[in-house]
Amino acid sequence: MQLRQENILVVDDDIHIIELLQRHLQSWKFHVYKAISVKEAVTILKDTRIDLLITDLKMPEVDGFELIKFVSEHYPKLPKLTITGYPSVQDSLAAIKSGVTDYLTKPFTKDELKKAIDKALHKGNSHAQTKKTELEKTNNAYGEIIGNSEQINDVIQIIERVKNNKATVFIKGESGTGKELVARAIHYQGKFSRAPFIAVNCGAIPENLLEAELFGYVKGAFTGAETNRDGFFQAANGGTIFLDEIGNASLAVQSRLLRVLQEKEVVKVGATKAEQIDVRIVAATNSDLREMIKKQTFREDLFYRLTVVEIEIAPLRDRKDDIPLLVDKFLFKYGIEYKDRFIKIAPEALNILMRYDWPGNIRELENIVQRAVIMSDKVIEAESLPSHLKYVIDMPSDALVPLKEIERRYIEKVLRATGNNKTKAAEILQIDRKTIRQKLAD
Repeated sequence: MQLRQENILVVDDDIHIIELLQRHLQSWKFHVYKAISVKEAVTILKDTRIDLLITDLKMPEVDGFELIKFVSEHYPKLPKLTITGYPSVQDSLAAIKSGVTDYLTKPFTKDELKKAIDKALHKGNSHAQTKKTELEKTNNAYGEIIGNSEQINDVIQIIERVKNNKATVFIKGESGTGKELVARAIHYQGKFSRAPFIAVNCGAIPENLLEAELFGYVKGAFTGAETNRDGFFQAANGGTIFLDEIGNASLAVQSRLLRVLQEKEVVKVGATKAEQIDVRIVAATNSDLREMIKKQTFREDLFYRLTVVEIEIAPLRDRKDDIPLLVDKFLFKYGIEYKDRFIKIAPEALNILMRYDWPGNIRELENIVQRAVIMSDKVIEAESLPSHLKYVIDMPSDALVPLKEIERRYIEKVLRATGNNKTKAAEILQIDRKTIRQKLAD
């Protein structure tokens, strides 16, 4: 059966209702996705283009209202249709305020369902001309990129410039800042989004295997090459290949990459014939490639080929206004995953996260929130956060004093902050109690 372009996601904990809706929708040639929980629905939304959401309101654990709120915040263009077997004026008003296009009460007729769906899709299409970036920016999201800081907005503006062409892009930033998310946004927000996106961590593949993994090999090229095999570049043909930690590539691999960029072709290991290829290359690193060029460990000509367009991602400590938005994202993600419900965070706990400088950037923040969700019930309190976050102390910079004196003052501040608890202070300082006594006695 030929299906229409529209993808409809149906969410209901009643499998009989889902099957009924599926039969009706497929008879009208819609493509149907099914979920029996909000958790499952969120997973589908993240991986699939959905044109209409149909959701029940009353569901166990996380209800339909929370799903509607999530969709309104993260997918503002997606039309929403609600169904319920427990109608009330309060619920209908709440649903309408949340932006749903229609509110159906069970049992409903097939004709009523069809009219509601046509109305919802028509409303969604009427807003199709609105710029996607403006809608997502209003809701502090651009694809998987979360933030409303000036630094993030600058990144999004560059992505908008490059997403619909295949110019080579170079992303630089500290570890954990979200370089792969930027690469995915370049691919999935543009017109090549239906083509392959292949991510390769050059630092995770042994140097002697990287060449074969990237470009493929022919039978007999080396011991163990029993058949011809395509590489990551062939897999990404027509789309985008993301080369993370490009600074780890050997000079031999760098030479082959230069050929790909110059000639738009690859040669498998052990082959003599080149293959034409159409791939956009997005590279990233947290290494200083200019310094590597001076040491002759990175090719200068490749560097300039890779940096046609450069995107620099600011560390989290320089865009702390984005922390509450990121925390909300991770609370939703891990609350659903671990608790099957939404977890909130107390203001005091959020203030602690705002004070910390996050040397591990977004990856460290996500790990902390993930742990806190596991250790909490409904609300993350300050007690659920690690000690090294709670005792951040600013050192005075108005006087030049010996290092030993700064060390002693800092130990005293940590002791005061912990109520003179030497065990806790030693844990924060990562030294033993004996060392604390020695340094205070000096």
